[in-house]
Amino acid sequence: MDTSYPREDYLPAPSHKRDPSPTTLVAPPPRDHLVWSIFNTIYMNFCCLGFVALAFSVKARDRKVAGDVEAARRFSSKARCYNALATAGSVVLPLLLAALVITGIIHLSKLAQESVSFFTYQFSGSDDEDK
Repeated sequence: MDTSYPREDYLPAPSHKRDPSPTTLVAPPPRDHLVWSIFNTIYMNFCCLGFVALAFSVKARDRKVAGDVEAARRFSSKARCYNALATAGSVVLPLLLAALVITGIIHLSKLAQESVSFFTYQFSGSDDEDK
């Protein structure tokens, strides 16, 4: 029987004390929103805002790779704003257009019904009045 490996009962108990180490909060690197920008550029290019967001996303990534975190944060913020504007515009404007078309169709159908009833009333007079 091989007993060269240490057994569990002979292992030293792990200490539960934490060494007081200075805690430094490291801020995560800024996000560059590149995928969102590509999506807005390809699928929902409203007033070229997706392309502008893509340019700022690439600038943010370049600055992050170069180590300039503050510039990367600024470009990332601009890319996020342009992406939000492009997405909101691409969602809101078609909904607004659809609502206008539907309201126009409803209005025109009511107008057509009223004009049909007006013309049938106007021209369906009796022949007794003419004599």
